[in-house]
Amino acid sequence: MPALSPSGDIRLLSKVSKLYYERHLTQQQIAERLHLSRSKVSRLLQQAELQGIVQISVVMPSGGYSQLENELEARFGLKEAIVVDVEDGVSPEMRMTTLGAAGAGYLQRMVEDGDVLGITWGTTLNAMVNALHPYKTRRVRVVQTIGGLGAPEAEIHATDISSRLAHLLGAKLTLIPAPGIVADQRTKSALLSDSHVQSAFSLFPSITIAFVGIGVPEPTSVVMRDGSIMTQAQLDGVLALGAVGDIGLRFFDAEGCAIRSALDELVIGMTLEQLGQIERVVGVAGGQNKARAVHAALRGRLINVLITDRVLASRLLELSEGR
Repeated sequence: MPALSPSGDIRLLSKVSKLYYERHLTQQQIAERLHLSRSKVSRLLQQAELQGIVQISVVMPSGGYSQLENELEARFGLKEAIVVDVEDGVSPEMRMTTLGAAGAGYLQRMVEDGDVLGITWGTTLNAMVNALHPYKTRRVRVVQTIGGLGAPEAEIHATDISSRLAHLLGAKLTLIPAPGIVADQRTKSALLSDSHVQSAFSLFPSITIAFVGIGVPEPTSVVMRDGSIMTQAQLDGVLALGAVGDIGLRFFDAEGCAIRSALDELVIGMTLEQLGQIERVVGVAGGQNKARAVHAALRGRLINVLITDRVLASRLLELSEGR
């Protein structure tokens, strides 16, 4: 093709750009129409953008926080951060509902045929499952990663969350038919010898995506509400060892390192070491009261995807700067 004059060059750039961006022709259709090679059309489009003939802008919808997400991903080495719009002073229930909807959207976007999904328990993950629309999958399995905690009939019970999630995805289900915490080591040994419990544990290395809640060791937390999960003495014990948070009753310190305690020996579920072997671990958490716990989980690389609210997202960046 002979060289074009500056004015002819600009006219061609403009024409190719209009055909592509305004009339939505493919690059191949433009090439055939103008008797150009497809690679030439691609170069012209790139040149049109460089010369300012085409100006592309991304308009974020209301409630979008791409800058916060980018900063979180860069600061903590995350695969992805999703920040949702939750107003200051909103009720905990509304915050959980919003985070749950974001978690459900992420799950449906990410799940692929053959995935093995691990899930813990808690109010935020319950909200995620409540927000999930039925979605037919193939060869997907849901694995409960901690035994039952609290009243078996409660929605936040790990068994109930796992069962409902599997039903919504049309997935196979593997449960841990045991309590999440037991009274003594002898009871734990007996339960771990059960073939169904062993079957669930054997699937832990196969989990491709895990969804976890992040707890805070304080008297008002869900694990302390009715006294059926942890005792005050057990809480005091992990606090004395520097606990700032937990994932599935596996407590960790401000650096995100696992805390070895007497309580840890009574938990029936995935360890933090096993969690660290999973390719994608999605933490769903919000509220300023969880700032230290989530920051520690990020520092310890216990999660590599974070779904949170804008208030907590900003606070996490402040903590990472020592403020």
